Amino acid sequence: MTVDKLLERVLYVDLDKRRFHVEHRPELFEEAIGGTGVAIRLLHEECPEGADPMGPENPMIMAVGPMVGLYPLASKTVAMFKSPHTGNLGESHAGGRSAVALRLAGYGALVVRGVSNMPVYLVIDEAGVQFRDASALWGMHSSYTVGSVLREREAGSGLRSIMRIGRAGERGVTYACVITETFRHFGRLGLGTVWGSKGLKALVIRGKHALPVADRRAYRRTYDGIFETLTESSLMQKYHELGTAMNVLPLNELGALPTKNLQDARFEGAEAISGEALAEEYLGRRVACAHCPVACIHLATLRTSFPDKPYFYKTQLVGYDHEPIFATGSMLGLDEVNGMLSLLDEIEVHGLDAMSAGVALAWATEMLERELISLEDTDGVEFRWGNAEAYIEGAGKIVTQPTDFYKALARGVDHASSIYGGRDAALAFGGNEMPGYHTGPGCHVGYLTGARQSHLDSAGYSVDQKVAQSGESLTPSELAETLLEEERWRQVLTSLVICLFARNVYEPETVINSLEPLGISTTESELREIGARILREKNAFKEREGFSMDSLRIPERITETMSPLGQVDPAYMRETIEAYRQKL
Repeated sequence: MTVDKLLERVLYVDLDKRRFHVEHRPELFEEAIGGTGVAIRLLHEECPEGADPMGPENPMIMAVGPMVGLYPLASKTVAMFKSPHTGNLGESHAGGRSAVALRLAGYGALVVRGVSNMPVYLVIDEAGVQFRDASALWGMHSSYTVGSVLREREAGSGLRSIMRIGRAGERGVTYACVITETFRHFGRLGLGTVWGSKGLKALVIRGKHALPVADRRAYRRTYDGIFETLTESSLMQKYHELGTAMNVLPLNELGALPTKNLQDARFEGAEAISGEALAEEYLGRRVACAHCPVACIHLATLRTSFPDKPYFYKTQLVGYDHEPIFATGSMLGLDEVNGMLSLLDEIEVHGLDAMSAGVALAWATEMLERELISLEDTDGVEFRWGNAEAYIEGAGKIVTQPTDFYKALARGVDHASSIYGGRDAALAFGGNEMPGYHTGPGCHVGYLTGARQSHLDSAGYSVDQKVAQSGESLTPSELAETLLEEERWRQVLTSLVICLFARNVYEPETVINSLEPLGISTTESELREIGARILREKNAFKEREGFSMDSLRIPERITETMSPLGQVDPAYMRETIEAYRQKL
């Protein structure tokens, strides 16, 4: 493979010494494409074995791929780091403008080393890096305000990307996120926590470089074909109309929507928080990531009154997707939409990962019901299913941590349950809180074996639904092979940094045809081998840091609550995990 000279440039930033330099690393991008493949190589290089995730040796890496800025939906930035939440691989992807901005600034990857002795934010452009004092931004109550200040202070409107953390990252909540362009996030596994430990409050990236192509005529022809498929076929229509919130009602109908800490898989209030209801009654805007014609980002209009001022209202936009709806809606027994949106807004203010925060609050609610914790532990907050005000207050206390209980909850349900009990109800997979699917063994094995402990690693939820439709069961070996094949190919897509919503558009032939006009000649077998190698490198890093599939905990709750495929059998899951490990 060959790539353009801009993409092979890696920008290294040293926060200790306030220095930066650029290295040309063509071998990285030739062997690993970009994105995920390059980021895991750099993580192996930069992160010493046993590094403290919140110490100076833990690097923060971002990488993009050769299709960024050139093809629609090649719009993601991959971040890698050692996770403070799980203690092994931290990997998170975000859209917005971050990928295009980094590429136009003239870099294929960014490596941030060390710890600043004072709060800083970085401004990155074609000339390099400027270090700015962030003392006035540190401790600021709202992440929205931080974004507003940076938009006013820094040039580049319309081209730049602004990424920042909230107080959750500053205060060491291990599932703090990084917010980019307000409504997108590096959400999972604690990238915001790593930034906070480094004294890094924000990144502003901007650039105006042109992106070369080897064959303009072929590029135009290929681009037009992809654009037409994206905009005129039904493949992406659902994402534009309802977004991923369209999943709420079908999953509820199947009995696969986690409800009240997965004590149930159907939610009586599902219709009220469905994508359809939100679109009809609350949808304020649809927006898109850079270079995306689909606009899958749905923003609800939240209107709140001022207590002592009749006819005066505050109106704001709150982003929603299936995962945040599950985490702050059905998982908490909350079907009052204003309350759910207000909770999502509070989570955004503090810079928490919505999924981990929602699952943590759900576990805390059940623990209070079971009297394993007390109101003294919760600092007087009476968590009850559907009580939005309590959950909003609790989200803030996860950040401020006024009691030992909140200090434990700020490290996730796996950690908190090891202290307070209720481990049977602690819905964490490899240390990461569960996503919004209880479709059967495929989704749960996928969470456990996936490199990110994510539903997006191998789409096991989709496998379960296909099994349910066909009526044919899979052996553990067959399920393992299906999950592994999907996860290997997704390494290719995330190295090109293709949005996974477009995975049915960017099939192998389309990917190969897209790379050819860029001067990159390859075959499907070569791409699949690269994907398999990247996945092995990820798992090698995890194992180096103490991860073992042999010691994975299967949450008891998933085996107790009926799924669309019946009771989930832990013995079947163990066999599948072992088959996956052997095939890896």
